[in-house]
Amino acid sequence: MDQTLFTDDFKETPYWWDAAPRPEPAEASLPAKVDVVVVGSGNVGLSAALTLARGGRHVLVLEAEAAGYGASTRNAGYVGRTLWSKFSSLQAQLGTDRAVALCNEAVASHHYVVKLIEHEQIDCHFTYCGRFIAAETQSQLKMLKDDLAAMVKQGVEIDGHMVAKSEMHREIASDYYLGGMVLEGVGALHPGLYHQGLTDRVLNAGAVIIDHTPVTAIERDSAGFKVTTPRGNISARDVVVGTNGYTGPPTPYMARRVIPTPAYMIVTEPLGLERMKALLPTGRTIIDSKVNIFWTRPTPDGERLIFGCRTGMRQDDLKIKAREMYGDMLKVFPQLEGVKLSHCWTGNMGFTFDKLPHTGAHEGVEFTTGLCGVGIPMGTYLGHKTGLRVLGDAEGASAFDGRPFPTRPFYTGNPWFLPLVMGYYNIKDRLAR
Repeated sequence: MDQTLFTDDFKETPYWWDAAPRPEPAEASLPAKVDVVVVGSGNVGLSAALTLARGGRHVLVLEAEAAGYGASTRNAGYVGRTLWSKFSSLQAQLGTDRAVALCNEAVASHHYVVKLIEHEQIDCHFTYCGRFIAAETQSQLKMLKDDLAAMVKQGVEIDGHMVAKSEMHREIASDYYLGGMVLEGVGALHPGLYHQGLTDRVLNAGAVIIDHTPVTAIERDSAGFKVTTPRGNISARDVVVGTNGYTGPPTPYMARRVIPTPAYMIVTEPLGLERMKALLPTGRTIIDSKVNIFWTRPTPDGERLIFGCRTGMRQDDLKIKAREMYGDMLKVFPQLEGVKLSHCWTGNMGFTFDKLPHTGAHEGVEFTTGLCGVGIPMGTYLGHKTGLRVLGDAEGASAFDGRPFPTRPFYTGNPWFLPLVMGYYNIKDRLAR
């Protein structure tokens, strides 16, 4: 594979930015005092800011890069109703009651986002497409079946059915998998337009968003907090942090507990509706059951294929990464040999050591972080809950509140171990086939 792999207008920025480009830096004076400073302009921060501004608070959102620079406009646009961890794992780890509570709140997060999109009339190409979870091995297939049965038995709001290998081509034109499970009642959207919709509504609610202004320190003082930036200090009664996979030294408590994990995606040149329909007949979003998963979906216009893989294996040269990912794409879809790529990009997901999102407060600073790959529904929902907590509203309570937030000795936010861990998982995935 050489340079002919790429289209003439190949981009190393998210496909989503074509329709929703990052805003140019705007001149804005930094206020000396506000009610609430929100750190981070992703879905968590914007959702919290919207709730707070509509609750009557003077809100300032600070962003180190361009507004929406992080994972909120770089993700795959999946709007699910499950967590990263399988139900059986949560059940073994936390007990049945807690596992059910967390899983049902993941369902509630999905409903919240759908209602928000409908109520606010956010034009982001949301669609209920369902999801196909593909299995490479018989053991993965059994795990999916057992997990679905356990959720149904325990009353988790889930609607799914198994797909045998003989029926799999109804979902995906590939012989790479042995079958899988369909989850109904889940959707997909255009994350760039969704974020832009949230941004517009936050601004209309009276909040202020100032980008290219990193927070360098947060300190308690007599008024509440002093928030330090290179452009000056702000006094705030409350602070909300929603930096997830971009959490850093200014918030060491969160940095010690969040693992910034790079994810990568490629997009093909336009393939046409007929060819895409042949590849993905139902138009569902797809993930597989490996530890280091593949995922794929059509673009909202149905013309191109988005494919993601090789999470956690950092590669700064995106053309090298794109070539590696192209090879993985051909494992699933060998019929795409010769198709060119128009985009390849990366962004950090925020994982935690227990593979669960966390929300709460530390030394008075409210946070929602470590979204573990479910950032659109859980980030929006828990951001809203965080805003309600600051407002003193009892509806801000969540099953995710105040849970033990684990770290590891000597970990300070630099995930030096990721290549080793992901290399191990890649070997484990290969041996399982």
